[in-house]
Amino acid sequence: MKLEDVKVAVLRIEGTNCEQESYDAFKRLGAYPEFVHLKQLLGIDCNKDEKRDVFGFQCLMIPGGFSAGDYIRGGAIFAARIKSKLQKSLESFVKQEYPILGVCNGFQVLIELGLLPGIDTVMSDVPQACLNINDSDRFECRPTLLKHENNGKCIFTSKIPNGDVRLIPSAHAEGKLLFPLERQEKILDELEKNDQVVFRYVDPDGNYAGYPWNPNGSPGNIAGICNDLGNVFGLMPHPERTFYRHQHPDWTQSGLDDNVGDGREVFESVLDYICKRF
Repeated sequence: MKLEDVKVAVLRIEGTNCEQESYDAFKRLGAYPEFVHLKQLLGIDCNKDEKRDVFGFQCLMIPGGFSAGDYIRGGAIFAARIKSKLQKSLESFVKQEYPILGVCNGFQVLIELGLLPGIDTVMSDVPQACLNINDSDRFECRPTLLKHENNGKCIFTSKIPNGDVRLIPSAHAEGKLLFPLERQEKILDELEKNDQVVFRYVDPDGNYAGYPWNPNGSPGNIAGICNDLGNVFGLMPHPERTFYRHQHPDWTQSGLDDNVGDGREVFESVLDYICKRF
């Protein structure tokens, strides 16, 4: 598939607010992104020309924000609306190895949908994890350093060397990844064993560290995970916000070089996968 033929659906409902940056990241690389309101996929409150089908796209992205005001909990309402009519379509989409990306609120949606952690099933009937309130009990907006720890399973980070530390900013109030307490250690071990841990929060020396380097208190410093197939990826920090080097807070000291930011290769990786796979 040619890059200019790759269609990416950037999903949105009321409350999403990072769709423009997400759209721009794909557009700048030569793909064909489209803003798609969930109602267009559900086929409600829109005319025939506005309706869209999941399989009309090679990639789905659920951006950040506060969908439906984060009532109940982050991402819950967005996920419930998706699952009401699109569960079978999404399961088939994932099984056919099409990619889905969820950033911040999008990660919360993927958890609520049951697409992540995705250890024993493509899509669980009920959530198998949650993204809980930050340990600080407040919204945290800060630069965060992420160490890439995936060994090749995640298609969204194939261009990022293992062990690389990237500056990708975080902005969330509910980002602490938790699993059922009686099974949490076992699940964390399984994620590690299955190569599903993608990024961990670290300090400037590349060491695992607590607050503020880990802005939410996630066990194991986990910032992002993928499913067992490697084609569904969720992370709390925002790679679309460091697409360019000039978006980094230290660019005046480090210089611009070729102006490639630390988040750009997330988008390059998935587009490269699509072009080769389809």
